[in-house]
Parts: sequence; structure tokens; C-alpha cells
Amino acid sequence: MKLKYGVNIMLFVFITISICIISCQKDGIKTETGILIKTDRDFSSMSEREGMFKAFLSFIAEDGVILRDNSYPAKGKTTLKEYYEGKSDTSFLLIWEPLFEKISESNDLGYTYGIYSSKVKSTGNISKGTYITIWQKQSDGSWKFVLDSGTQGLPDIEK
Repeated sequence: MKLKYGVNIMLFVFITISICIISCQKDGIKTETGILIKTDRDFSSMSEREGMFKAFLSFIAEDGVILRDNSYPAKGKTTLKEYYEGKSDTSFLLIWEPLFEKISESNDLGYTYGIYSSKVKSTGNISKGTYITIWQKQSDGSWKFVLDSGTQGLPDIEK
């Protein structure tokens, strides 16, 4: 009887340790390396092809926020749509190049940062700056930005 009792205890300990080891391991979710760089590049390409306003309205989450110089935070797709209404974005071209991405282990939040370039079409004047965009994976699997901010005044580098 003592031997059977000892085996049961050892079996119980083995099962308990196995459960602990399995539960302590990461859940196997793999981050989608490169997906935010691609999404950010698609965002910039749309801005170049169809205009900044359309691109920002297409890639913003419903509750996304935009931070800009000399402005209060603009929150939400509806607010952005109202702000852009009646304005034209045909006099300038805004493009950017993401340099880095980072995605959370849960694979639902991440960020990109990079360099943007804004060109005034009539004069050819170009200004550059840096930006950061925070992305959130949507229920349909797409990525939309929840926060976008940029800084002006990146100096030109002479070659």
C-alpha cells in the first residue's frame, strides 16, 4: 500500500511540475516581422498617389490621435474628416520612409519611426522631419494607427 501511495504522490508531483512548465512558457504567438514597415510604406505610397488626407483617413483607427505642432491633439477619425473637409492637399506632397518597427509580444500593438519629406509643388521647397506612428491591430487583422506625431526641422545632409 505504501508503494502505491508513493507512486501516486510522484505522479501528482510530475503532473504539477509539467503543468507549471507548460504554463510558464510563452504562448507561441509569433510577431509578424516587417508587417508594420510594409503597412507604413503602403500608407506613404497612398499619400503620394492619392493625397495625404485620403491616406490619413484610410489608415487611422476610429479613435486614433494626431499630434502636430501648434495644435491640440486631434482625436478620432470623425474629427480628422471634419478638419480635412473643404481643404485641399494638392499643393504639396507628403511622403515618408519608416526606418524601424517594433511589435509587442502580444502581436496587437507596435510602432514605427522614420523620416518624412514634405514638398511644396509650386516652389519645389522641401522640408524634412522625423515621425513616430503607433499602430494597433484591428479585429479584421489590419493595422491602423492610434497615434501619429512628427517633428519639423531635420537638417539637409550634404553629400
